[in-house]
Amino acid sequence: MRGIVVADTGPLIALGRVGHLKLLRDLYHDTFIPPAVRDELHLGSGRPGAEQSAEALEQGWLQVRELSTGSAPSLSELVLILGLGEAEAILLAEEVDCRFLLIDERKGRAIAKRRGVPVVGVAGVLLAAKKRGLVDAVLPALKNLGRAGYRMSAGLTKEIARLAGENG
Repeated sequence: MRGIVVADTGPLIALGRVGHLKLLRDLYHDTFIPPAVRDELHLGSGRPGAEQSAEALEQGWLQVRELSTGSAPSLSELVLILGLGEAEAILLAEEVDCRFLLIDERKGRAIAKRRGVPVVGVAGVLLAAKKRGLVDAVLPALKNLGRAGYRMSAGLTKEIARLAGENG
């Protein structure tokens, strides 16, 4: 299941807040982020998820990758409709030919898909972790995410529970 994953800020913070950021390392080995995502993580701030992300960067499995200079025109267009972190993450995903882009923000997912970038969200990572035996259940993690302020529709939660073979 190895392969480079490019991540946006939100999923990294969410996974860090519930103690599951290391699932990315265990499932995929290398996770790349662009500079804007690193900045949005507010490393060293004490904010939820920041400490785990800083630790992952120190360990080297979370890595900052600069965008190529040729991506500037596309970046200028994307930041008109997306945040800088999301825009850079989409472009980096295109450049490194990643396994997928880890992103949960709806507009960013739609744009990435239109550009041919495969996308997965936090729920997809949790499902993959359960399949590989890295977590016993997905629903407790989803409930912890909800308590931490991570929004997910009841319909999506129900579908994830079904896919995980768990009763919601």
